[in-house]
Amino acid sequence: MNLKTLQTVPPHQVTQRILSIGPGDYRTVLGVCLFLLGAVWLVFGQTLGHGFVNYDDEGYVYGKTQVIHGLNLKGIEWAFTHSVMGNWHPLTVMSHMLDCQFYGVQAGGHHLTSLLLHAATAILLFLVLREMTGALWRSAFVAAVFAVHPLRVESVVWVSERKDVLSGLFFMLTLGAYVRYVRKSPSLSRYLMVMLPFALGLMCKPMLVTMPFVLLLLDYWPLNRMANLAEATVTDRRDQNHFPIPRRLNLEKLPLFGLAVAACVITLFAQTEAIQPFEQISIPLRVGNALISYVTYLSQMFWPSGLAVLYPLSAGGVGVSKEVLSSVVLAGISTGVFFLRHRAYLLTGWLWYLVMLVPVIGIVQVGGQARADRYTYLPQIGLYLLLTWAAADLCAGWRYRRVILASGSAVIVTALILCARVQTSYWRNSESLWTHTLLCTSDNWLGQNNLGNALLKKRNLDEAIAHFQKALQLVPDNAEVYYNLGDALLKKGSVDEAIANFQRALKIKPDYVEAHNNLGNALFKKGSVDEAIVHFQRALQIKPDYAEVRNNLDVALAKAHDDYATTLVQMGRDDEAIIEFREALELFPDFADARHDLAVTLLHKGQVNEAIAQFREIQEKHPDDAMASFDLGNAWFQKGDMDEAAVFYQRALQINPDDVSVRNNLGMALLRKGMVDEAVVQFRKTLALQPDFTLACTNLNKALLQKEHP
Repeated sequence: MNLKTLQTVPPHQVTQRILSIGPGDYRTVLGVCLFLLGAVWLVFGQTLGHGFVNYDDEGYVYGKTQVIHGLNLKGIEWAFTHSVMGNWHPLTVMSHMLDCQFYGVQAGGHHLTSLLLHAATAILLFLVLREMTGALWRSAFVAAVFAVHPLRVESVVWVSERKDVLSGLFFMLTLGAYVRYVRKSPSLSRYLMVMLPFALGLMCKPMLVTMPFVLLLLDYWPLNRMANLAEATVTDRRDQNHFPIPRRLNLEKLPLFGLAVAACVITLFAQTEAIQPFEQISIPLRVGNALISYVTYLSQMFWPSGLAVLYPLSAGGVGVSKEVLSSVVLAGISTGVFFLRHRAYLLTGWLWYLVMLVPVIGIVQVGGQARADRYTYLPQIGLYLLLTWAAADLCAGWRYRRVILASGSAVIVTALILCARVQTSYWRNSESLWTHTLLCTSDNWLGQNNLGNALLKKRNLDEAIAHFQKALQLVPDNAEVYYNLGDALLKKGSVDEAIANFQRALKIKPDYVEAHNNLGNALFKKGSVDEAIVHFQRALQIKPDYAEVRNNLDVALAKAHDDYATTLVQMGRDDEAIIEFREALELFPDFADARHDLAVTLLHKGQVNEAIAQFREIQEKHPDDAMASFDLGNAWFQKGDMDEAAVFYQRALQINPDDVSVRNNLGMALLRKGMVDEAVVQFRKTLALQPDFTLACTNLNKALLQKEHP
């Protein structure tokens, strides 16, 4: 294909309006760019103090090991060969890695990157529109509305939606490269410069698959590449090497369509598990929801209130009356645009909106949302174009046209900034986000669940439990909610109720590894060690590299050995018990109870030095544990070293001065050292603390007798 034959409009016709802009206007252009940057900062600058939220941010960033290690060759390879959260978008993943390289897991830095990307996208939108249309102030207004509309908040503020702002940037770069390709003599190198940012954009978010259609719309208006269609001669039409313009323009887009198809295939493969089956969400429900969503996005553009991070899709249907009304509205607008197609911007703007929403309108349903604010990030630019140019044409003959348009634009942008700032504030943390979401939506089980998780993290256990229970009223067969409720109950100390909820979660989802782990923890806490071991082992079968479960299993096995050893001690089988205690410590060296029991058993068998070694290890690891010092003092006492015994008894008393057993034993050690007066003091202090301590009374009498009859 000879790309030079694709030139459809002489360059002097296409660029006539651009060349009419004087040099002084470039200062205005710079001023508009700075204004857009300032407006974006005014709305979104507050996010530098926001945190991550408990909705996908963990899965994309702070909980993803490959991401938090920063950008490196191994990480880049992983990004290209793995999907994340059901999406293949390696450049987006790499941008998160780069953020972690610079900021670590401090959320403010990640928010700053998204803010700057959005500002750059808005500025590029202004520059590209101005280049295409020559209309500086209309382009500036479209870019300003895009930059600060409250519907943009979700895309910019939600760290997990980095894919929106990053793909938006490449979308604008593709438009800019395409305008350059059209305005200058088409060439392979310039065409490749169109394909490159488009391909990169697809690797950020596959929603850009509609880009070739958008370029065809721009060919119609404002690039006017179809302007000479009516002038095509019969000879032109029959010339095998000179196709009619629409066909040539379609052929021109074939490589771009090829990239789009490839992105669609990869996306469908990556989202296999997330795509909802038709048995669960029927085709009529999908179509009805799509019609309503198109109209809802329109209404939210004019009245952006009640915006939420999640609008749940009801399996019961969306309402026939709403579907019919939405169909009438869409048909009416489409008919009006068709009859007014001589105003080319109407057709371009309206079809831009309709076409760009197709991938996310819900016919291929991913997830359980009815719609999402983030889906309007690029599609609504078409509506902004349509309305801005229509308003300018409508006011064309008015006397104070410029004043009216300037004043109206200022009011609109100011109102949008104020609304967007409020909407942004709801994203400061998970609790505020989901509290607002539940106020704006109904029957939102995920909102109840995630708010419960946010409260659980703050240890507001009763409130968290209440929200989990509300979630279960909406989705009685949801394993995740049963697990979360069990977790909250376990932290509250309601072990039996926690066990019941973990078991319900596993009945719904038998391979739920976290539920096996926490059920094991609950059973261990209840004392059912053998049952706990079974669930820890099952969790490791599902996920062999789960370090936490491996540790829990070791502790449970160690506890089982310790319990068995204790039974052996009670049976008088000390040698066998010592073997079991040692096996427990091999599994879990920090198991203080097992080490204590081993030391006591060794002491009982007369192996005093070994017992002292075990007690000393406990005392070194727990220097503030009075009992550890007391046990070590007793061991030295049994060995006959009263000096060492007294040292550790005194250390125990420094920690707990009111321990009568320690004070009595200190008196005994002092008495054996011949320090009778000091021993008497300790015995009397012991009896002052506990007058009915018979052994201390006996020891005091012995000391007094020894004092009288040395």
